[in-house]
Amino acid sequence: MVFGVFVGSTPGLTATMAVALIVPFSYQLDKEAALAMVIGVSFTAIFAGDIPATFLRIPGTPASAAATLDAHELAKKGYGRQALLVNLLCSALGGVGGVILLIYISPALAEVAVGFGAFDYFWLCLLGLILGVSVSSGRRPTLGLLAASLGFAFAMIGRDPLTNQERFTFGFSALEEGVSFIPAMIGLFGMSEVFRAVGRIEARQPDRITAGPFRPIRSLGIVLRHFPTFLQSLLTGTLVGALPGAGADVAAWGSYGISEKTSPKESDNFGKGEWKGVIAPTSANNAAVAAAWIPALVFGIPGDAVTAIVLGVFLVYDITPGVELFSSGQGSFIFAIALVTQLLLIPAGLLGIQFFSQIVRLPRGMVLTSVVVFSVVGAFAMNNSMVDVWVMLAFGLLGLRLENAKVPLAPLILGMILGPKVEVYLRH
Repeated sequence: MVFGVFVGSTPGLTATMAVALIVPFSYQLDKEAALAMVIGVSFTAIFAGDIPATFLRIPGTPASAAATLDAHELAKKGYGRQALLVNLLCSALGGVGGVILLIYISPALAEVAVGFGAFDYFWLCLLGLILGVSVSSGRRPTLGLLAASLGFAFAMIGRDPLTNQERFTFGFSALEEGVSFIPAMIGLFGMSEVFRAVGRIEARQPDRITAGPFRPIRSLGIVLRHFPTFLQSLLTGTLVGALPGAGADVAAWGSYGISEKTSPKESDNFGKGEWKGVIAPTSANNAAVAAAWIPALVFGIPGDAVTAIVLGVFLVYDITPGVELFSSGQGSFIFAIALVTQLLLIPAGLLGIQFFSQIVRLPRGMVLTSVVVFSVVGAFAMNNSMVDVWVMLAFGLLGLRLENAKVPLAPLILGMILGPKVEVYLRH
């Protein structure tokens, strides 16, 4: 779980990558220990991605992008550590709730998920995009649509997903595989902040972000005060996560958008440091990760990339998804591991929060240097390619210009994530 915290908090190293890296080590263990290791890493990495998102404005995982909007603003106000405590509680409780729902309603939800076709997935992805654009654009929906359109355009660079022919590469072989959205995300949210700071006199002044007080009881009170939002996001994350291919990022943005629409009194504060803007996506994240196991365990259909890897581990240990899994008692064992993992997420997360909160005590110059290092390493680690580093730098400059023009960045990333899915489902 500590490994999951480390990988998840490193920008560019996604939860999928964390699981893929740990799988070879799991082969040296017995079946029970191997499953515990893989499941533990998958849950902790999702939470850990919010740590750099809060302090450095660099989402550690794609699913962390939605929480970045309000968590970083709260960190600017001196509530960084408290925002992460709220995040941790929502992630753990959301995960527990997701596992409990997984136990009781997995057969029914799996049947619904299998019945979804390209038409249904197209509208689901489009709904997530519309909600994300409407929330992050505030009173300027036109600029949000512009950013989302840019994201769609960048997503179309590379090979056609159906014909495999090159398109919009302009003769550059480096663009044959497309523009990776993780380096783009790191550039938009991380490097753009560095470029902005370097261009200001304020860059020589002490950092305005402080870790803030460590108040677990008050953080729990914030979660309880907004419990309806937590419950609503838990259910949203579970429903979206149960759909194969939807993923935690779609669940996070969907929950964020629904929370904003159902909170008229606080709607103007979303994106400016609203607690509901932290609770909604983080509750949905781990609930969606748990729910992704529903089609995987019942029908052998992976709900996301992580469960696809885990199904490969199942084959190594002769575990067959379906009725046999539950009748043999192996399903109950997996549920038990998932529940224990959610409880252990709290001490592992506290360790990560305490360690990474020391970053903000460093001088401004050192913080900016660490952001550059994390950004370069995260971009390069994606494909071990310097092309991704140049992509990250280019998107950093683009992000700086867009923010100066008051164009929101979140819809652009959302367009890049959902663009390929929308295109494929539409053409089918």
